[in-house]
Amino acid sequence: MVSVLELSVSDREVLERMARSGSEPFRRVVRAGALLALADGASVRSVARDLGSHQDTVRRWRDRFMESGPEGVGVVAPGRGRKPEIGEAVVEAIVADTLHSVPADGSAAWSTRSMAQRHGVGKDTVARIWRARQLRPWRTETFKLSADPDFEAKLVDVVGLYLDPPERAVVFSFDEKTQLQALDRTQRSLPLRPGRARTLTSDYRRNGTVDLFAALNVATGEVLHQTRRHTGRDVLAFFKWIDLHTPRGLDVHVVLDNLSAHKSQPVRDWLAHPKRKRWHLHFTPTSACWLNLIEAWFSVLTRKALTNNSFNSVADLTDTIDTWAQNWNDNPRPLAWTQPANDIIAKVKRGRATLTKTATDH
Repeated sequence: MVSVLELSVSDREVLERMARSGSEPFRRVVRAGALLALADGASVRSVARDLGSHQDTVRRWRDRFMESGPEGVGVVAPGRGRKPEIGEAVVEAIVADTLHSVPADGSAAWSTRSMAQRHGVGKDTVARIWRARQLRPWRTETFKLSADPDFEAKLVDVVGLYLDPPERAVVFSFDEKTQLQALDRTQRSLPLRPGRARTLTSDYRRNGTVDLFAALNVATGEVLHQTRRHTGRDVLAFFKWIDLHTPRGLDVHVVLDNLSAHKSQPVRDWLAHPKRKRWHLHFTPTSACWLNLIEAWFSVLTRKALTNNSFNSVADLTDTIDTWAQNWNDNPRPLAWTQPANDIIAKVKRGRATLTKTATDH
């Protein structure tokens, strides 16, 4: 029998990469290392001893490599290897129950333990089956398909503004974040220390609310903002604020949702004036707030300045928002829209078809 394994340069590179891999199956890593040791002159006996394996096993690895090359390393031959612990019928029954039923105890979804008890297997077996089939019954993702009859036209209009804005114009994404609460914690927080996170009490005192109006300049990333009440006249006042901060020679295009305050009589009267010919409102489809870029800015503001914070008054909350927004505008970052309208429309059509089929099946 051949004891020294001869490797080509390319085969050695493949085996060395496989032996160092952190993602290859463990059996491939071990066998690649054994083959490299044989190629470097180690005996079958010494390699088997170092691995705690049998000499015949190492010889089979070597012979398989000489027959199949690097592609055969760690590949389990048909009919060999560990046999399944449970039958295919039980696996399919677990998958079917996961997809089409819920526990009789009123739980919203199966756990590994409840499913294991139902089918007389171990919870780890259920976990492996779910992992292999990419099933996560404990997770729920929210969605909402717009029922707006003009969905496609509005979508194309707004996405067109983002991706191809008109010349000599400023495009703003505008909305309100309402009922921001000035929450004050009931006890002093413990400071951050090595090995311990900063702490906040779970209960709080409510010190009032405020509404935040904001308009994102889509091209520059700068944000105009004010804290106001939430009426048509307040919307009009903020529109006037936008108008004041936009150079006279530029048109104003504003993306906004269908809130009644945005279409109030004071707003309509102001926009109807000949001096407001440069103003153009672009309404997003109903139930499509994700189309408004300012929502992404609100998310960043909430995560970085408002969540896990404490405010002893509305004025304190307002000062925090003002400070954070001012620092944002000192180094603004445009929030770029990247998905074409046609891709979104195709995805929505697939979603509607799926909902229709699900309703029919039930």
